[in-house]
Amino acid sequence: MQRNSRKLDIFKNIYLVLVFVFLYAPIAALIIFSFNKSKSMGHITGFTLHWYKQLFSNEAILSALYYTITIAVIASVVSTIFGTITAIGIYKMNNKPKKILLNINYLPVLNTEIVTGIAIMSLFAFFKMDFGFRTMLISHIMFCVPYVILSVLPKLRQLPENIEEAALDLGATPWYAIRKVIIPQIKPGIISGFLMAFTMSIDDFVISFFNTGNGVSNLSIEIYGMARRGIKPEINALSTLMFTTVLILIILANRKDSIIRNTVNRSEID
Repeated sequence: MQRNSRKLDIFKNIYLVLVFVFLYAPIAALIIFSFNKSKSMGHITGFTLHWYKQLFSNEAILSALYYTITIAVIASVVSTIFGTITAIGIYKMNNKPKKILLNINYLPVLNTEIVTGIAIMSLFAFFKMDFGFRTMLISHIMFCVPYVILSVLPKLRQLPENIEEAALDLGATPWYAIRKVIIPQIKPGIISGFLMAFTMSIDDFVISFFNTGNGVSNLSIEIYGMARRGIKPEINALSTLMFTTVLILIILANRKDSIIRNTVNRSEID
């Protein structure tokens, strides 16, 4: 019996390793060849940073980088504000309206990005808006808000019962209670929501592709255009930088809550 369980565990571990190799081997190859001297991906001739230098001397890439960072920062800040306020409002609602709004909030998250992108594009076309920086920014805010709500709501559910009523009984105004009592308690969820929104915005391609205009492009769209013209080493370098950035943001978003919780626990012990 023990032998069978050991064999099963070994088989599971081997299967898990193969899955990770299948998923991450292409990314590892991309990173390795971004430092390869040769333009060909058929063989490695030596280490170089030439493709990164050439990448940052490309005006189109620099323009795309500017739009990517600008839109990601503005969209994440605005969506964090709207998402936090909306999450607090949903939390205070009765069960039936709360379930309806939560189900509506899940739609952009569960839906495929191409459907969301075309739906937002159709909305802009209905209002006869000119496609460009404004439409891309609004579209990013629209699909980032649900992720902020889903990050903040669990923290609101962890609040002690009647904490706001206690603050009001002690003489605090509703706005003061939210600003000084509620928001400090849910700060880890707000920070996680901001990092998630920033990650989603900086890495987005599909929704950006359908809602951009002439002269406005982000890094994902630029990579798509470069790939259509042929695989070049600069694409490997750019993709490596984007992968590293997104990976760091995801790690920060997942670790921020635990770091804050550990800090609070240590301060309570002290």
